[in-house]
Amino acid sequence: MSAGLPRTDSEASFIIVDDSEQNNGVRSRVPSLNTTSSEEESTPAREATIHPSSLPSYRAGSSSSYAHDWSSIGTGGALRLHGRHFIDKYGRVCGLRGVNFSGSSKSPVNHDNDVFPADHETVTFVGRPFPLEEAHEHFSRLRRWGFSFIRFLVMWEAVEHAGLGIYDTEYLDYIRSLLSMLPQYGMIAFVALHQDVWSRYAGGSGAPAWTLQAMGFDLHKLEETGAAWLKGVKGGGHVEAERGLWPCGYQKLAAATMATLFWGGDAFAPKLKLTNKHGEEVSAQQYLQDAFLDMFEVLARAVGDLEGVIGFEMMNEPHKGYIDLQSLHLFDYNTDLHLGVIPTAFDSFQLGAGHPTEVAVWTRSWPMPTRKTGQCLLNPEGAKVWREDGPSQGACIWEMHGVWGWDNSKKEAVALRESYFINHPMDGHKIDWYTDFFYPFIRKWETRVRSTISPEKFLFIEAIPNEFCPPSFTPDRQLSNMVYAPHWYDLNSLFQKAFGDFTVNVQGLSRGMFPLKAFYWGQKGARDNFSLQMRNIVEHAYKSLGEKPVIIGECGVPMDLNRGEAFRTDDFVWQSRMMDAMITGLERSLVGYTLWNYNPANDDERGDDWNGENFSWFSRRRALPPFLLYHDQDSISLDHGGRILESVVRPYPAKTAGIPTKFEYEVTTGTFAYEWSNADSSPSSKESVGVSVSTPPLSGHPEVTAWETEIFVPSMITQERKVIVRGLEKEDSFVHDEKRQTLFIVVRDRTPGKRHRVQVSLSPPLTPPFEVNDFWSDHRHRIVSFIGLLMSMVAWWIYIVSERTS
Repeated sequence: MSAGLPRTDSEASFIIVDDSEQNNGVRSRVPSLNTTSSEEESTPAREATIHPSSLPSYRAGSSSSYAHDWSSIGTGGALRLHGRHFIDKYGRVCGLRGVNFSGSSKSPVNHDNDVFPADHETVTFVGRPFPLEEAHEHFSRLRRWGFSFIRFLVMWEAVEHAGLGIYDTEYLDYIRSLLSMLPQYGMIAFVALHQDVWSRYAGGSGAPAWTLQAMGFDLHKLEETGAAWLKGVKGGGHVEAERGLWPCGYQKLAAATMATLFWGGDAFAPKLKLTNKHGEEVSAQQYLQDAFLDMFEVLARAVGDLEGVIGFEMMNEPHKGYIDLQSLHLFDYNTDLHLGVIPTAFDSFQLGAGHPTEVAVWTRSWPMPTRKTGQCLLNPEGAKVWREDGPSQGACIWEMHGVWGWDNSKKEAVALRESYFINHPMDGHKIDWYTDFFYPFIRKWETRVRSTISPEKFLFIEAIPNEFCPPSFTPDRQLSNMVYAPHWYDLNSLFQKAFGDFTVNVQGLSRGMFPLKAFYWGQKGARDNFSLQMRNIVEHAYKSLGEKPVIIGECGVPMDLNRGEAFRTDDFVWQSRMMDAMITGLERSLVGYTLWNYNPANDDERGDDWNGENFSWFSRRRALPPFLLYHDQDSISLDHGGRILESVVRPYPAKTAGIPTKFEYEVTTGTFAYEWSNADSSPSSKESVGVSVSTPPLSGHPEVTAWETEIFVPSMITQERKVIVRGLEKEDSFVHDEKRQTLFIVVRDRTPGKRHRVQVSLSPPLTPPFEVNDFWSDHRHRIVSFIGLLMSMVAWWIYIVSERTS
């Protein structure tokens, strides 16, 4: 490291304070945890069942691991599930924190805006999310920040872009080499098959181009016919007129048709037949699902045996397409974004078939998010999106199935089967997307994936975005070793691309909440708002699924809030406030998460370079060059390039010798409080347990054979400060090790159900990055003045009345 960036030799001191007496903590010194980059899989440590901390002679912090080390060295073996918790080999509850790798993975390294969508067979994703030679830098940085749990994004296109059954082995070798490095940094990952709006060629990410071509779509006519909006994947989405348009692609012809065929092609498009890679004639649904499952099996076989890969997620943010569409003439305003040019399903059918059509235009408004403000003519030249050499021979698939038709005498389209996507076309029963299509398919997926990976690996599943976990997701429909992984974003802030003191609970409003209860003020209000929404997601999952683990797979904050003001002023205070409110909600719900997103390719101008998004709170363009970096956990050089780290990098209980019941962190001071209870391994407990996040079951837990609780405490906040620990009992012991960024705590009272509480503060406290304000703190002077004025008026009125009556 250069002389201009000296590495600190200081370590935090620490004090334990008890109500009855004060004891001195013991500083632990350990060797440097610097690692070297290697593409080889590290040798797993011998699995153990008894941790040394269970012995009376054990001194806190004597183990060689650290809090956020999820390798077999740190956990005694592979993680497993029990109830709503991830637990290690010793029975400790594991709190997982991490990131999505990465927004850059949605596009190939050789993407060319000028020729897209041509040359789709020759794209390559080798080097996404970053080249192998950069791995040491990025993994070291994330380890320093405590993010050792990775949601690793893979696109179907990345694996099978060249054609049906042609797999990119170079890419599979690349991700195997990358994921093999994880245990060296204490990291684990689950591999998530990512998609948005079906495919890049429909305006999002995910499936390869040939999937659309196989159904008969002409890739070069998608934009002209209004079947897809592609500007956002060609570098657009940054100007006001294009901001936030990409999610509307779900309702457009290409993405909606592909999703409908994938999930329910047998029901809704039985006449559409294709030839699969074995030369057999099959339905569109079987063609797409078999191709997807074959690809996933290849992916699972390539990386599923790695120690650092703990499981797979089937599909990011699944969408129903047209299934359960209540009317061909409108979409559901409460669930489907209406912004920009929004053709109805009926409009889309006409446009794709080559008929110029007047389409509604929607703009942002108040108090409703958007309103219809006009119409425009699309496809004036009468282009057709359906290829003559496609399986429908140039006809619209939905016209082919009698959903609509063209009246040649009147020169207009006619809707023939308005309820086509509501009731099953064959037997007339009311369609339910989950029970009729989703649950049967995830069973098929489980069977294929389990054929190549061990039964100990986890399977991650999420529901439709912005919906609670469906009550129909009963135990007989759940998968083995299943983790529920929904997403959460503050929809109001995303839609407005703005954040301030006034926040709105869109989740509540869309479900009938009284409007005044859905409005919040200040940082305290934002924390309470987001906490309520997060708790609702988690508790609805527990109610539907029972005691199953919940991980928030995506949650994030746009860096270009408030018209990108922070890029001009370098003041990201509103982004920091929003991130703090969001993570506070996660902490209060006691769930793990993977933030969206860590993207080394991010920069201030292009953002994440996909549909105008800019979520990455790290930009390598702002970071130090690699030759100036140290890679130890306490190296501040790794922080360069990070944004809003004061809100992102936070303490958290990583491994708890018991059951977590409460965690609260105050970012303005660096203090936190943590409560946990000793587990009861007795199976005979008659304890009554609800679905609350704050009252997890304590009984029936596997035997805990490690009594050392490990809390991640970032050296970013403890450097050159004293760490003060209160609340432990006289017999308890602890060690804070700044180099390992870990507070080790060993409690001696191991009575089942015994509650422990620790309060940790810093001296001096952190400099507040912002004020935790609320309505009273901001407006109390006005309120007091108004009340005073009102009382004066009442007193004057009483005086006048008394004078007149006397």
